[in-house]
Amino acid sequence: MERKTIWIAFCAMTILLLGYQCKQAPEMEKITAEEIGYYEEPFRPQYHFSPPEKWMNDPNGLVYHQGVYHLFYQYYPEDIVWGPMHWGHATSTDLLHWENKPIALYPDENGLIFSGSAVIDHENTSGLGSEENPPLVAIFTYHDMEKEKGGGNDHQIQGVAYSLDNGETFTMYEGNPVLLNSEFRDFRDPKVFWDEDMKHWVMALVAGDHLRLYHSDNLLEWTYMSRFGEDQGAHGGVWECPDLFELQVEGTDEKKWVLLISINPGAPNGGSGTQYFVGDFDGITFTSEQQEAKWLDWGTDNYAGVTYNNTPGDERIFIGWMSNWDYARDTPTEVWRSAMTLPRKLSLAIYEGEYTLVNYPIEGVADLLVEEKSLKLQVPAGGEVSTELNNGSQSRIHFTSPMEDLSFILKNESGEVLVLKLDPGQGLLNLDRSASGLVDFKETFGRVQQMPLEHLGDGELEFDIFTDASSIEVFINKGQFAMTAQVFPTEPYSELLISNQGSEPVEILQVEVHAVNRVWR
Repeated sequence: MERKTIWIAFCAMTILLLGYQCKQAPEMEKITAEEIGYYEEPFRPQYHFSPPEKWMNDPNGLVYHQGVYHLFYQYYPEDIVWGPMHWGHATSTDLLHWENKPIALYPDENGLIFSGSAVIDHENTSGLGSEENPPLVAIFTYHDMEKEKGGGNDHQIQGVAYSLDNGETFTMYEGNPVLLNSEFRDFRDPKVFWDEDMKHWVMALVAGDHLRLYHSDNLLEWTYMSRFGEDQGAHGGVWECPDLFELQVEGTDEKKWVLLISINPGAPNGGSGTQYFVGDFDGITFTSEQQEAKWLDWGTDNYAGVTYNNTPGDERIFIGWMSNWDYARDTPTEVWRSAMTLPRKLSLAIYEGEYTLVNYPIEGVADLLVEEKSLKLQVPAGGEVSTELNNGSQSRIHFTSPMEDLSFILKNESGEVLVLKLDPGQGLLNLDRSASGLVDFKETFGRVQQMPLEHLGDGELEFDIFTDASSIEVFINKGQFAMTAQVFPTEPYSELLISNQGSEPVEILQVEVHAVNRVWR
């Protein structure tokens, strides 16, 4: 979000950034969507959501209603760098094929429209709809730039808008704002849900370095309940985008509550990241014995993610913003900027006595796959083997590997390489994108990322690697570990090279390569 920037600073930054782009990529300067073709520009994701044009960041208002998944998002419709925030909007029936919609929420006299959530008010507790037509209610943060420049703490407040036509149009609640603030400079990102046990609405909201919980009977009047987190987890930056939900622990009758908190900066590989806490919620207070941060995703490019409300079967489905504030404004795209992660199902498991939040692509992703080859590979000691990829920048690559001294390298005809390297001595997976394509737009972009691999049981690693035109998502052991990163190869990766730095031959089993179908029509 990085929403502390005042408007004057933002304008100066925009001018400088545009000048930088002119120097670095003049050949791309005049590209338009119409000239290239619908969703076919350089680096355009082919099966991840990205906006038709202009700037996007956090997913907002994730909610399912009447057969439709809504994806609202932070949007600036005038440029490909951050600016006055609106809520963009897209809908889907399967979370993969998206229909772009008109802008849902515009700034008004109360301020810009920052992040928030949406609920279906089934019982019409708000009185904004009817029992026959319950409203879809968006709860979001207003941000007043002029008040921010004044130096006080009253520039972030919470507002409400509602829709009676399943998100096609919204009406701002005439009594806005619904929650004021004069204490905290950062006071934002409300995630709201219905607590069936307490029979009231709960709002999880962040205030600088901690979580605050409120309750309401009607979504319009909110009462403070409790706080959490000043002395727990990571605090390298501002807390943002909370989400609080209950999950059953796999293989048990136990249920635990999970709190997601995004933080910027302070993530393990620099810049932005999402931590989580496992604990208990009694309807008033969230508690957790966890002191250290746990990370939903160890890559640099999964931030501000939240989960859907009102899903069929109460599945907990997550989508994150696939970027990082270290370089979000600098990535080498034109026409649009930023994409979302694949939608992922969240579950809670125990590995060697430790709660772990598992995240893995939803089952529907399998419908996009077209098998290209299936094989097993014998990699000699100190040697390497390779297999051709028809389109390694739009693929799913699956294999099972021991925890040995191995590198898995995606390579193209230009010699650009994206390297995943196992380090059994340190118990790490390293992701090295320093020579993966365009990297010099930001000094920090090329640094090596690391993910600890703990609680492996028999030591086998089942990899699922999803590549799109400008991203890689790595899942190990069906989501026990996840790592997401942007990459910008100048042509598709065309080869998978496996290198064995050990002293014994290694067999790589169940190697499957699938093409992933395009989702844009």
